[in-house]
Amino acid sequence: MSSAPVHQTDIDAAPLLARGKVRDIYDLDEHLLIVASDRLSAFDVVLPDPIPDKGKVLTQISLFWFEMMADITPNHLVAWEVSDFPAKLKPYADVLQGRSMLVKKAQPLAIEAIVRGYISGTGWKDYQATGEVCGYKLPQGLQESDQLPEPLFTPSTKAEIGEHDLNIDLKQAEQIVGAELAQDVAKRALAIYGRAREFAAGKGIIIADTKFEFGTMGDELILIDEVLTPDSSRFWPADKYAPGRGQESFDKQFVRDYLESIGFDKKPPAPKLPAEVIAGTRERYLEALTQLTGRGLA
Repeated sequence: MSSAPVHQTDIDAAPLLARGKVRDIYDLDEHLLIVASDRLSAFDVVLPDPIPDKGKVLTQISLFWFEMMADITPNHLVAWEVSDFPAKLKPYADVLQGRSMLVKKAQPLAIEAIVRGYISGTGWKDYQATGEVCGYKLPQGLQESDQLPEPLFTPSTKAEIGEHDLNIDLKQAEQIVGAELAQDVAKRALAIYGRAREFAAGKGIIIADTKFEFGTMGDELILIDEVLTPDSSRFWPADKYAPGRGQESFDKQFVRDYLESIGFDKKPPAPKLPAEVIAGTRERYLEALTQLTGRGLA
């Protein structure tokens, strides 16, 4: 039984700082409150229909990975149980529980930290056109969804809502955030991905690629936002993996495929989703949570 979907939150106890594609962010002076709604974006367009419980799945998967990766990099987590939040948030416990995090205030970097272990998505399109991905020359003859010889750090720019991120190479990332910082991000991102990929493989899941967010607090680099979720990663069932085509997935690729099938032009406004696509997407998100963590929704 799914709970009522949360399309957006309205927490009057704190100023709304930003409403992103998925998350609502509130200012709590020293900290931020990040609430994962059930909104879903595809092709950088927010869809009109929320996916019930999606925000809870994203939050709980992120908490799982934050804990596992704490020795690789510090992160922005302060608290995630509403009982540990400031008293003024307690009246909103019903909407906040399971889908919110109290976090440190960091300055987000102006690049997305993407790691690819398999050739798919925009990486596959770039490879078909140039034989390269983000400046890396790849072997000839790769098929769609093939495993790469080694994981690659393939950063991108950050686009405004409704715009598309652009793939860049490490040198361009160094120009945007500085060489030392870009190389530190690459090192940490590759280490997190390597550990996660190995862990997920033992659970029957291939993590094909993923996107991390990093930020700075003074001179300290920390991991922020979400980590290795079905929104920020491609999760493939290992038992159905077959190179040479797109893969079945636990993530929002199910929605992307539907939108492609109806000829969506990837510009707002997005069309409404049929009930079976909403239900099928929710099922895939929940399956990712259960299979990875061994836990159901908290």
